[in-house]
Amino acid sequence: MKFGVIIFPGSNCDMDMIYVLEKILKQDVVKLWHKDTDLQEVDFIILPGGFSYGDYLRSGAIARFSPIMKEVIGFANAGGYVMGICNGFQILTESGLLPGALLHNTSHKFICKNTYLKPISKNTLITNKYSNKVITMPIAHAEGKYFADEKALKSLIDNDQIIFKYSDINGNINSNANPNGSLMNIAGVCNKERNVFGMMPHPERACDINLNNQDGMFLFESIINNFVN
Repeated sequence: MKFGVIIFPGSNCDMDMIYVLEKILKQDVVKLWHKDTDLQEVDFIILPGGFSYGDYLRSGAIARFSPIMKEVIGFANAGGYVMGICNGFQILTESGLLPGALLHNTSHKFICKNTYLKPISKNTLITNKYSNKVITMPIAHAEGKYFADEKALKSLIDNDQIIFKYSDINGNINSNANPNGSLMNIAGVCNKERNVFGMMPHPERACDINLNNQDGMFLFESIINNFVN
């Protein structure tokens, strides 16, 4: 299949993502510059992590107005698959493609460490290969505290849109396992139509055997298997 990885000024996880998709998973990848308006007929778009436009204003607030985002929004609204990771997640909430917002971590500090995650909804393109087993993925953000108002939060719950929650190693979801203060320990969500996904942890940093962690591989294999089958 053909992936498109969007590169904004300040993206710093784009090459990590491209490495995993091209070298490990042997997929076709197109680099999409933020000023591009041609999506080159990709099957799946990824907005990587980083600090688009230096994270001025709010994280993702300026990137939302990049020329390519008009095409991404149109692609998603037509049913195309889009995933945002870390800063990409922030951009998708700023664009209105995903509900909620990412606020400053409760600690007001940048957090970079491995976290435990519990897959919640298995009914998505990116999670259908995960079991109930706790997985490990790194986070690296200062604004990863997921927030949504009561109405949006109820909708997320009612429609099974919460895809990952922070947990401890045993799968317990509590405040001690919450690294950034996210409501309900939410680490990732999808839209109602289940074609747009956002998450703060970095699956692309959990795919290489040399890093002694391949928990992110299930996510990408879930995507690829959907298109192959």
